[in-house]
Amino acid sequence: MWIADKWTDYEVLDATDGEKLERWGDYILIRPDPQVIWSTPHSHKGWSKKNGHYHRSPKSGGEWEFFQLPNEWSISYQLDPCALTFRLKPFSFKHTGLFPEQAVNWEWFSRLLRNASKQLNRPLKVLNLFAYTGGATIAAASTGASVTHVDASKGMVTWAKENAAASGLGDAPIRWLVDDCVKFVEREIRRGNVYDGIIMDPPSYGRGPKGEIWKLETSIWPFLTLTAKLLSKDALFFLLNSYTTGLQPAVLSYLLNEAVAKRFGGHVEAQEIGLPVSESGLILPCGAAGRWQHFS
Repeated sequence: MWIADKWTDYEVLDATDGEKLERWGDYILIRPDPQVIWSTPHSHKGWSKKNGHYHRSPKSGGEWEFFQLPNEWSISYQLDPCALTFRLKPFSFKHTGLFPEQAVNWEWFSRLLRNASKQLNRPLKVLNLFAYTGGATIAAASTGASVTHVDASKGMVTWAKENAAASGLGDAPIRWLVDDCVKFVEREIRRGNVYDGIIMDPPSYGRGPKGEIWKLETSIWPFLTLTAKLLSKDALFFLLNSYTTGLQPAVLSYLLNEAVAKRFGGHVEAQEIGLPVSESGLILPCGAAGRWQHFS
């Protein structure tokens, strides 16, 4: 398992009875987590000192209950040599605008980009698809790479821009695009554009601009094979994330081996990703990631 254990501004304090207790900077939140199927004592004092609690509805969705929680605040992550800053706010369906477990992937691909930038005599280009609020985008941009950030939500792209500005990367070479990821990739192939690294964090389910249905289990293979055409001949990496239960690490490994490694060579690894839990000393699983790396 790849563990995001370098945070100082974020911490999973405890997890039990379908919920996790988290510290986001100075504030403590309780949010539901379907992986937490065990029942242990609520011994951590944070359970009684929460600033926000998302209550899931037995029908669908849910709602927040707040206790002296600001409308918005920020936390930082030290990704040497930069401190990345992320704006946070509680919004519908329990999210805060950041997936902290992804920091373990930021560490991996930013190291590849920094090392390659010292060896290659050209600028590096990264494509971030389904890019959300830009955690991976600003991690890549912090290395000096040029990044194309694509998400279908205008609000998420605006949020990502604000995260970049807060991180001192407001003037970094980032292309911010509100677009359907599939349509964008198709156009980039026709244009002949290529990238040295691709990051893909697709949703489990969604709809395109013309009502097209995206279901990860049936859509990911054709889209992955299509997107692989955008890798440069000496590309560095391809990162595929999944929060869908059916896509286990072995499935991600198979996908990347067939779609990428068979064509470009290199090496594929896939693991669960997780976060340490302070109270128990154990690891909370938080999805999976597949990594292709082109060894030179």
